[in-house]
Amino acid sequence: MTELTVKIDVYSDVICPWCYVGKRRLERALQQLNDSLKTIIHWRPFQLNPTMPQEGMDRRVYLETKFGSLRVFEEMEQHLLEAGKTEQIPFAFGRIVRTPNTFQAHRLIWYAGQQGPQDAIVNELFQGYFEEGLDIGSVSVLTELADRAGLKAAAFLASDDGCAEVKAEEGVGHQLGIRAVPYFVLDHAYGISGAQPVEVFVTAVQNARRHRSAAFSSS
Repeated sequence: MTELTVKIDVYSDVICPWCYVGKRRLERALQQLNDSLKTIIHWRPFQLNPTMPQEGMDRRVYLETKFGSLRVFEEMEQHLLEAGKTEQIPFAFGRIVRTPNTFQAHRLIWYAGQQGPQDAIVNELFQGYFEEGLDIGSVSVLTELADRAGLKAAAFLASDDGCAEVKAEEGVGHQLGIRAVPYFVLDHAYGISGAQPVEVFVTAVQNARRHRSAAFSSS
């Protein structure tokens, strides 16, 4: 890794709409920075519902349990729809029937990282869930989304590979004190909590780069 390469660890869950928004805002920030620096992004697991049944849960029941009433979520939903329009995310919450257990999805993201960049599969998971209403807790759906991302994952998903690694990575997030996502860690030193405005990401990445450059110069 060169002195001007900034590493970004993104702790997120694929059923978190603000994680999708945060991803787009980070991407816009990096586009603004253009090619003035290199970044390496690693997607890290954080299950919002680690005790969710393997088969998931009816979304209406889940929302009523989590928020006390659907009205609370519907108010939040309007804010998300507005944020989605700004980030060109066509949220289609009405298409979502089930809230899934996301452990298998996190395994798939981990597996993608062993093969190369994770971005394509992360995009497919967010789009599949929030725009198409797909059950991303289903192994068959995950296999299809992996195919769409150019990743052959059927054999992997049928195995237990990556389970220990995903649990270990999630444990690191808890050790860092992360309680909500998205959470962005730059160069193991700078933390950004939430889907912050683009300008916040731009400033944070620039600061991380300056710190890395200064450390390299003084070494």
